[in-house]
Amino acid sequence: MLNYPALFTPDENGGYVVTFRDVPEALTQADTLPQAREMAADALATAMEFYLEDRRPAPVPSRARRGEELISLPVVVGAKMALLGLMATERVRPADLARAMGVQPQIVTRLLDCKHKSDIQTVANAFAALGRRLDISVV
Repeated sequence: MLNYPALFTPDENGGYVVTFRDVPEALTQADTLPQAREMAADALATAMEFYLEDRRPAPVPSRARRGEELISLPVVVGAKMALLGLMATERVRPADLARAMGVQPQIVTRLLDCKHKSDIQTVANAFAALGRRLDISVV
């Protein structure tokens, strides 16, 4: 879904520092490259929490440059970020989405929370309530 370019820079004291130029809030470091990749995915998902909490659309991922690696958001988190972006673009409030879905407002609150383990079908239902369809592709 959403793949963000990350730069893995060797640290002078050992290990790697990981930065995302599209998501400056995502910053981490680790002792080894495999650990840095794992920590990068966690840092990226955590940074998305800030966007969801503030009800701001996530930055659009740019193409990777030489020396960068793409780090993927978990599918459900990426779908939640896309939902938030659509809601912002169409100026749909959470209460409006809850009414359109025929669910309690708490359901939508959970959909807009990265930490909540939402079911991907519930996210797809939210898109459907907004007249859209969630598609997931394999490339």
